[in-house]
Amino acid sequence: MKTQHNPTKQHIIDTGYQLISVNGFTNVGLAEILKTAAVPKGSFYHYFKSKEQFGEIIIQDYFLQYLTQLDQLFAENTTQTALEQLMNYWQLWLNGKTSQCEQNKCLVVKLTAEVADLSETMRIALRNGSAQIIQRIAQCITAGVKDKSICQQNADESARMLYSMWLGASLLSKLHRDETILDQTLLQSERLLTTAKIT
Repeated sequence: MKTQHNPTKQHIIDTGYQLISVNGFTNVGLAEILKTAAVPKGSFYHYFKSKEQFGEIIIQDYFLQYLTQLDQLFAENTTQTALEQLMNYWQLWLNGKTSQCEQNKCLVVKLTAEVADLSETMRIALRNGSAQIIQRIAQCITAGVKDKSICQQNADESARMLYSMWLGASLLSKLHRDETILDQTLLQSERLLTTAKIT
């Protein structure tokens, strides 16, 4: 992630992301972050008031990068239909090859259950970021209805349903160590987009 102008601050954020995305928020202590980042404690508190604020900023930074990638995938100046763009997105999710979710490091999947009751500011950051992803999926569905690659349906409702399906499938896939769950979700997503009649 490269969104901050201050290289030290960004280095701490990137280090925190790597640790938290693997181990979770509560399992990563400040001492571990400082040691891994090789920065003194004073540097941390120069940029962040608390570990909670640090977690909130990591989430915001994560979504900024994720949404930039999503905007590139759903770009209008492409020869692909909207359905093809969406299916490419789901395929990247399935393969774990989106830059922000590689190696099972998707913060939404990792942190939602953990911090929803732990930190209101982090919960809101996750909620707002997810809402922007759903909005972009809905816009792509609307474009697909227009180019006739996606059947007529309520774009907002379908986007929420699809995103929820993929989050749930990702959790089940991790729980069962079974990637076929995501394969099934990919097939079901295409069915919903091409045969569903949601109004």
